[in-house]
Amino acid sequence: MTNTIEARSTTGTAQQERRGVPGVITRHPLLTFFTLALGLSWLAWVPYILSPHGMGVWDIHFPEVLGSAQFTGVLPGALLGPLGSAFIVTAVADGRAGLRRWVGRLFRWRVAWYWYALALVVVPALIVLSAVPFAGGDVHAPSALALSALVPGLVIQLFSTGLSEEPGWRDFALPRLQHRFGGLGAAAVLGPIWALWHMPLYLSDWGGWPNAHWSEPVVFALFTITFNVVMIQVFNKTGESLPLALLLHVGVNNTISSLFPEMYPSMTAGTLMIGLTIMSTVAAAVLLVVTRGRLGYDPARRALPIDAPIPSRATTSLVGSHDGNR
Repeated sequence: MTNTIEARSTTGTAQQERRGVPGVITRHPLLTFFTLALGLSWLAWVPYILSPHGMGVWDIHFPEVLGSAQFTGVLPGALLGPLGSAFIVTAVADGRAGLRRWVGRLFRWRVAWYWYALALVVVPALIVLSAVPFAGGDVHAPSALALSALVPGLVIQLFSTGLSEEPGWRDFALPRLQHRFGGLGAAAVLGPIWALWHMPLYLSDWGGWPNAHWSEPVVFALFTITFNVVMIQVFNKTGESLPLALLLHVGVNNTISSLFPEMYPSMTAGTLMIGLTIMSTVAAAVLLVVTRGRLGYDPARRALPIDAPIPSRATTSLVGSHDGNR
């Protein structure tokens, strides 16, 4: 009888602790994260999209950094969306322990050397080769200047694109999705949302507005969805190493921005995405077949604290009293 009273009292305490907005976030961390990640980024991108860098509705000019206004017009929204939303939801739902776990993946750089070779050499090489069939014979060797820009470009991409996106998509969302749906289910949810997040940028110079064909965002979405499968496999097989996820992600962007203008001068952005999408689709299909949809995720790890949500002290007490009855 005493245990029953204690259980009811503890349950009531837990419900009190979870009232209001913090309670909604705690009960629905993934839904909250995705809503905030898309909503905050899209809202922050509105001025850039409506500026002369996009639809030209507002006479708002963004200063250029390193020859591009996207650092001042696009990057703040990216930081506010996936990164900011992951921080907010983790802090509210999981507290300091959750934040330590979330940040901890950023320092998991001690993985086998061949994973770094995959991210820094193999994938960039495959990206370059994917464009050859679509170049119409107009292929040139990169200059020494272009090659020397690879490392600085990679560093810039790491601290801009990489850190603005990956702590949200792969660090926060992916472990929680896999905990609920497994590898294949996580890929089916995260890939389309990651693609959808980019879509408003096709109304700006980021996506080639106003000259981009309507099919270009469709091809880009397919690339994002299939390349997400590759990233999940690497993330899982490296013990959830965020540095490898960062390098794999920005390695694609950096290779294209540093090498393609010289190597494929007559190739359009839409054409190069076709080659990338074909290659990523083949890679994703192979991984799904070989791993039977698990994508390197071990269901036994669901019980580990790194994947499971942190229970409140009230919930822990309640579980403890039930265990005592057994």
